Amino acid sequence: MEQNFQTSFIPQKPIIKERAIAARPVSFLIIISIFFFFTILLASAGLYFYKGILAKNITSKENELNLAKNRFEPNKITQLQILDKRLRAGSEILGKHIAVSPIFTALQLITMKTVQYTRFGYEFDGAPGGKILVKMSGLAIGYRSVALQSDLLAKNKNFIDPVFSNLSLDAKGNVLFDLQFSVDPRFVDYKQMLLTQN
Repeated sequence: MEQNFQTSFIPQKPIIKERAIAARPVSFLIIISIFFFFTILLASAGLYFYKGILAKNITSKENELNLAKNRFEPNKITQLQILDKRLRAGSEILGKHIAVSPIFTALQLITMKTVQYTRFGYEFDGAPGGKILVKMSGLAIGYRSVALQSDLLAKNKNFIDPVFSNLSLDAKGNVLFDLQFSVDPRFVDYKQMLLTQN
């Protein structure tokens, strides 16, 4: 009988079992995650370079601005700023200034020959469009003159609420009186008066 002897020491069958590597299917979520990852990387790199470009642009614009500032004369700019402040202050003063002369002109036109004013005073509260209160004293030949003068003052649209008070007779028979009325602020506005004269 024949004996089967193995002449080779190398085994015919592998000692280690080979495992078959099965390919796993790639998940859709993994593909989207990888896509977002690379998109974020590209966007970050783009923003980094864009930031550098903006910084260079800002620096160049600042240099251009400094050059433009140096082209102007700083002393001239300072002088113009001072002039601007003075003009604004002048406009503010002119806006608040009142002219009393229109009151005198109006009184001259409506005062009767039998009435004489002996005292004139006014109060102004200083606010724009504020009230101007005129207080006067005078004398008239008879009560009839006072009544007629009251009617003339009431007809003038610039004199508001004229009131005669403290009527009394002096030694010569003349009627002494006090007069008080308000004046329309536009009537004594200096700026308005200049515009109407021109």
